[in-house]
Amino acid sequence: MGGLSLVCGECGAHLKTVEEAQEHAELTSHSHFSESTEAVLNLVCTSCGKPCRSKAESDLHTKRTGHTEFTDKTLEEAKPIDLESAPKVPLVPGDSSEATASGSTAPEDMVVPEVNKELLKELESMGFPTARAMRALHFSGNSTLEAAVNWIVEHESDMDIDQMPMVPVTRVESIKPSLTPEEAKAKAQELRERARKKKDEEEKKMEREKEKERIRVGKELLEAKRIEEENERKRILALRKAEKDEEKRAREKIRQKLEEDKAERRRKLGLPPEDPVTVRPATSVVQEKKSSLPVRPASKAEQMRDCLRSLKHNHKDDDAKVKRAFQTLLTYVGNIAKNPNEEKFRKIRLSNPSFQDRVGSLKGGIEFLELCGFVRTEDSEYLFLSVEKVDMAILNTAGSELNSAIVNPFFGVL
Repeated sequence: MGGLSLVCGECGAHLKTVEEAQEHAELTSHSHFSESTEAVLNLVCTSCGKPCRSKAESDLHTKRTGHTEFTDKTLEEAKPIDLESAPKVPLVPGDSSEATASGSTAPEDMVVPEVNKELLKELESMGFPTARAMRALHFSGNSTLEAAVNWIVEHESDMDIDQMPMVPVTRVESIKPSLTPEEAKAKAQELRERARKKKDEEEKKMEREKEKERIRVGKELLEAKRIEEENERKRILALRKAEKDEEKRAREKIRQKLEEDKAERRRKLGLPPEDPVTVRPATSVVQEKKSSLPVRPASKAEQMRDCLRSLKHNHKDDDAKVKRAFQTLLTYVGNIAKNPNEEKFRKIRLSNPSFQDRVGSLKGGIEFLELCGFVRTEDSEYLFLSVEKVDMAILNTAGSELNSAIVNPFFGVL
């Protein structure tokens, strides 16, 4: 038995004619073909007339369209392969050239079917190739633009999707457009309007989703800001409580020291110690009467701390300038503590531009230096600290207060 098909030796594809083998070689660069006695299937759908070359292709067509009835015409058209010459299939209606070698007249009876030219133009304007558009119109019944588009979507993976459809000459006259040009235009306008509405709905839906996302992000930012403010408030309260506890412990130590000094003086004078039971009511009365007045003079450290707080409060709009003033004061105090005998560190010209810019122009800067022991000269030209009045304890206290004011981010906010 002669060969009924050509099989590709590299991918195993079965090809019906020599022309198909040539096209396959051009597309895939495969060059090894051999004859096969197995014919390529020709299963024709009885519902829409689509030819299927294999069982897998017919199953896929059934899955997409629901068409289950096929006519097997494989044996009717199975003819031996002619390797000498290949018949040429006419690509346009009316081309009746005959095969020169094989003598077969089958290709002469196949022509391009007539389709609705208005629908064809619509499909071409939508970007579809001419062959694909004509194939869609032919196999969808040449009825409506929507049916043709649906057919293209369903068959876009077909291998022959971009091949020009061919039908026998006897079927050409039976294929007539079912819609007039006016009806086709109306249908096309309807499809365009439907597509526009669908696009508008998708854009509105996307905009709603974006708005929901913006609202969600906004809520998250507000919640994060609220949590941050709450944490900041808690830190400030904790810092204020710690400062109050520190002041309370300092007052208690001073009170105990005063009690000890008082007891020591009574002992030196030969007086008996005070009875706590008899002294307590008098103390409470005094405290009650003087509750609105300071019970003790402020210590040097507290005076320095209050001075620095006042300086920061008076210039709260310029944190950088306040911090620079604190660092400059710390430098003055540190230089004196390291070199107490150097007069240049203990003498400051009040009219010095650098001093005025950093410390002198800020309310509270000169007052802090005076708490450290500096005094104005008689001509008010200098701030001077005599070597006899250099007190290391006061300088250390001043350095500690300045360092605390620099490193503590909440200093002066209470």
